[in-house]
Amino acid sequence: MKAAEIRKKFTDYFEKNGHIVHPSSSVVPGDDPTLLFTNAGMVQFKKVFLGQQQPPGGKRRATTVQKCVRAGGKHNDLEQVGHTKRHQTFFEMLGNFSFGDYFKRDAIRFAWEFVTKELSLPPEHIRVTVFEEDDEARALWREIAGLPDSRIYGLGAHDNFWQMADTGPCGPCTEIFIDMAFSAKDFAFPAGAKGEWTELDRKEFSKDAFIEGTEGERFLEFWNLVFMQYDRQPDGSLVPLPKPSVDTGAGLERITGIMQGESNGFHTDAFLTLISQVEKTVRKKYDRGEAGASFRVIADHSRAVAFLLADGVYPSNEGRGYVLRRILRRGVRHAWLLGRRQPTLVDVVRVVIDEMGDVYPELRHRSKHIIDTTRAEEDRFLATIEGGISRFEELAPLQTTQGSAALHGTISGEDAFKLYDTFGFPIDLTELMARERGYSVDIAGFETALQAQRTQSQEDRRSKKIGVAQDVLGEGDWAQGEDGTAFVGYDSLDVSTEVIAKRDLPDGRVAVMLRETPFYAESGGQISDRGEIQGEGWRVDVDEVRKVDGRIAALGKVTGKVATGRARATIPRDRRRDTERNHTATHLLHAALRQVLGEHVHQSGSLVAPERLRFDFSHHGPLTPQQLNEVETLVNRGILDGVQLTFEQKAKADAVAAGAMSLFGEKYGDVVRVVSIPGLSMELCGGTHVRNTSEIGVFKIVSETGIAAGVRRIEAVTGRAALDLFRAHERQLQEIEQIVRAPGGQAVKRVQALVEERRVLDKRLGEVMRSGGGGSIKALIDQSEEFKGARVIAANVVAPDLPALQAMGDALREQMGSGVGVLAASLDNGKNTMLAVVSDDLRDRGVRADNIMKELAAAAGGKGGGKPHMAQAGIPDAGLMASVVAGAAETIRKHLAAAA
Repeated sequence: MKAAEIRKKFTDYFEKNGHIVHPSSSVVPGDDPTLLFTNAGMVQFKKVFLGQQQPPGGKRRATTVQKCVRAGGKHNDLEQVGHTKRHQTFFEMLGNFSFGDYFKRDAIRFAWEFVTKELSLPPEHIRVTVFEEDDEARALWREIAGLPDSRIYGLGAHDNFWQMADTGPCGPCTEIFIDMAFSAKDFAFPAGAKGEWTELDRKEFSKDAFIEGTEGERFLEFWNLVFMQYDRQPDGSLVPLPKPSVDTGAGLERITGIMQGESNGFHTDAFLTLISQVEKTVRKKYDRGEAGASFRVIADHSRAVAFLLADGVYPSNEGRGYVLRRILRRGVRHAWLLGRRQPTLVDVVRVVIDEMGDVYPELRHRSKHIIDTTRAEEDRFLATIEGGISRFEELAPLQTTQGSAALHGTISGEDAFKLYDTFGFPIDLTELMARERGYSVDIAGFETALQAQRTQSQEDRRSKKIGVAQDVLGEGDWAQGEDGTAFVGYDSLDVSTEVIAKRDLPDGRVAVMLRETPFYAESGGQISDRGEIQGEGWRVDVDEVRKVDGRIAALGKVTGKVATGRARATIPRDRRRDTERNHTATHLLHAALRQVLGEHVHQSGSLVAPERLRFDFSHHGPLTPQQLNEVETLVNRGILDGVQLTFEQKAKADAVAAGAMSLFGEKYGDVVRVVSIPGLSMELCGGTHVRNTSEIGVFKIVSETGIAAGVRRIEAVTGRAALDLFRAHERQLQEIEQIVRAPGGQAVKRVQALVEERRVLDKRLGEVMRSGGGGSIKALIDQSEEFKGARVIAANVVAPDLPALQAMGDALREQMGSGVGVLAASLDNGKNTMLAVVSDDLRDRGVRADNIMKELAAAAGGKGGGKPHMAQAGIPDAGLMASVVAGAAETIRKHLAAAA
């Protein structure tokens, strides 16, 4: 029975028994900061089990086939993948759930019926465990399944009692096991195994023998039924829940192995097609033993990569993106071990999409993004892996261990950090490679080096930032009270308010807190407001706004002496409106990028200022001109449609459930502000915005560049700044028309004609130079000296540019016969260049133009290089270059003498 059939049988069975079939949730938990990835079927129902939400659709029975990833964080199986029979990074979890509906009796009945009737597994080869104090579950197994007590094993809380956290819902569980000695055609006892659990003719086993058998993989657990029966109190006591629930989980890959008679999950149809593709790509045969570990790693990691990319995770150096990058790079390293020097996972990922795209349509929907990103990441690591492995070989040379576990040495933290920082080796990859050779890694030293880099980066950023550091503002006492400040700048730019606290700062500056303030403090990419605060006999020109312990402080130069009491705060209207245009345009840009490029696009940083906007986002390569045009068109269409924005305060969970975009790593409160552009965008945002998209006026992209691996940046302008840009371009076009003497609207044709004229002239000049430069080359040869039968030429010449100088060098090589020539010229662009040429006969005798040029360039204070027959160098000082050329003949004679 194939995996696809098992998957369908499971959902069909439970649907027939009153369960609603729910689609798998994303591998990225929607609203659970405690999890890096979804690792169980119950994750999407966690709030239902906690009583924080009603069951979906009000239905109290559900079934799912859940996509799961275990890599990174608490549940990390990465190192074992490929080396064990069943550890996998990505897997599918079959589950049925009762939200206060049925309980133990029906849960056990459903499981037994599905296992023995739908899957036709032999009852005599099944054993179960229960919590040792759960007499009810034991009795139900006897009654429903007819299992004798000898096949029902009572285990302790460590094995058979589940709890979500230290407090809250919890309860006993029961697990179902199969005897693999009779189910797997390839089953074999571990070498040296002995004892009761190894006896094949034995029907009953003691608890100790059963436990030994589970550790020896004879008895394989494949389904866990959790009975959420209690609410654990802070003091540890258990209070019965008014409506007990059921959460079960069965590994699809494990059941597939059982049904196909394979003890190794990688030898089922879920993986063999992928392994076959690895064979084709690396052109090597798969070995089912340890030698085939790399094949299994690539197959497994390709599944994880495909699903993580499909669900919006993007390779990066932090969080989920870093785990994805680790998985990808571990796969590349295993392909490298198989002799592969080109992208490999991308071929296997294509098969994953073909094989599983019908069940999980997001794979097909995002196939281009998945394939392109996988290839780009592989290319990126392949560019550095050879240097990294060479460096690793130096740090951890291979030694004969002869089975010894002795430690040969330790890779220092600094060296491990260099492998990470320079060659892109994730630290766990370095650890794994080191362990394979009997070395350890100084992890503490690595963390120290990593933190030192982060600290240095923070200090660099801090040193470039103008203003008063927040820690300075937070020190000492503020004059007056501890009242809060209220931000009213969403609606008001001119506020009559009250000074509630102030603090004098160096250089005639002051920090002021107002009871109601219109000043926005920099956050979410939007820069701080500027403006003015006036009181009786004093004024503050505000140029910076900071938050201090949750209160807003306006900073600036003071005239007079600030006093508490009434004051008026104002913000320039034009400056704020320009900022609002750019902020709303940023939301439209984000939405347009996701529509054009795919849902993998996520904000990686932004700047919202009055004069421009800057948006950093995850994407694997430059946008094409067509894509940029499409993005720009979509944003302007949203502006022209005149869509009214809405602003709401919502519970964060409700906002995310409604589809609001949030920034990964950003801290949000329980209640968030949701900015919606109906039909276009919905984001969690505390910034200031236009009321209607038509207020933006127009949007124009200025540039699109790459700023880091997998991160692109778009800079754009709106409103008045866009109009200024258009006018500047118009002026430039008019100037070009005047310079090239083109009629109105004919500048392009005129420039094209001039470029063609220049091309023809350049071609003619090159021909002249190659033929001897109007006699100048012949004159140089005629004036040259001979040394040991070879011409020695060194001269300053006139050449407009480098191609012309190179053409003269070619002509000299062709016409001088046997010889060496050095030419120097100050070009029209202000650069000084030297060129050396050597005839073929002398080159064959070991006289090299690149060696001669390096020596001359060094004497002239420059750097040079090239090929044996022609080399060149840039020289900073024209005067020094001329003097070096004057003495170049001696250098040439030295090289000729050495080759004689």
